[in-house]
Amino acid sequence: MRVKSTNNCIRKPHEDGMDMVPPSDVQIVISDGNTIAAHSSVLSSASPVLERMIDRSRKGWNSDSTIRILGVPSDAVIAFVQLLYSSWMATLSSPEIEDVMDQHCLQLLAMSHKYRVPWLKRSCEAAVAVQLTPDKAVDVLKLAKLCDAPRLYQRCMQLVAKDFLAVQESDGWKFVQRHDTVLELKILQFLEDSDERKKRWKQQRAAQQVYQQLSEAMDCLQHIFTDGCTQTREPCTQSDSCQGLRSLIQHFATCNKKLAQAGGCLRCKRAWQLFRLHSSTCNELKHCKVPFCSHFKTKTQAEKSDKTWRLLAKKVATAKVMSSLASRTRPEVVAKSCAKYMRRK
Repeated sequence: MRVKSTNNCIRKPHEDGMDMVPPSDVQIVISDGNTIAAHSSVLSSASPVLERMIDRSRKGWNSDSTIRILGVPSDAVIAFVQLLYSSWMATLSSPEIEDVMDQHCLQLLAMSHKYRVPWLKRSCEAAVAVQLTPDKAVDVLKLAKLCDAPRLYQRCMQLVAKDFLAVQESDGWKFVQRHDTVLELKILQFLEDSDERKKRWKQQRAAQQVYQQLSEAMDCLQHIFTDGCTQTREPCTQSDSCQGLRSLIQHFATCNKKLAQAGGCLRCKRAWQLFRLHSSTCNELKHCKVPFCSHFKTKTQAEKSDKTWRLLAKKVATAKVMSSLASRTRPEVVAKSCAKYMRRK
């Protein structure tokens, strides 16, 4: 593989001690008018597109096995051929490949897509993503769309959404505003969807925190009435919310207001709802010591509870399970998984 140029940056195969390499049989014409002498077997095995180009050149009038890779800087084409050879005979070391990627990753991405070299395309996507900056995000976004690179396209969109103020100052964004209305609308739609996702995520996180707090309150209720925590006035060491819940239960036991009255005691209503929620998540059949547990279970069996309440009980039970799984140590989880697997055997 030789380049007829004064600046020969492609290493010849025999320079690596490979003396039995056959002579080149293909000439690649590049933009500066020079040619790269290469081997059809290497190019054909690396790219089906180059294979068809070589076959067509041999069937022409001249039959000179000449193909053209134009419209790309000559150094990028040389780097492309280098990488094709490196996959075949390991002529480049890792630092050299990284240096080539740093210099020509955008052009290499376009060529690897055009000539269908999947492994090189994936490497170029990763290299471009590492070098991505807000001022280049829109330009790379257009290239990713043309080269059918969905992961790089998504990465560009995420960067645009993250730092849109800096993206607005880039030449790429100004060009899109003037000449590519479709892409501009897609970017603006993505920004709007991203804001909506953030809002939903915050709402879901806030709701999950509420479910987690209710789950802890259920555990605290069980602890108070099972371990007799109501008999002590000292702060509980097992739960931070135990003291507040004990105060609520004590108020519930001594309050003279009726729950059913209009404008009744809000604290008593809150305690009543906690007792009801406990019964919806309690697995004890007969011996639960939490007040009103059996009462609410019997009432639930007699009449169907509303969907909202069933959903709340399900969310709280799920939060309780997730909390217990998160608190386990890894060896315990692994041991239980192994035991479960052995039982299946």
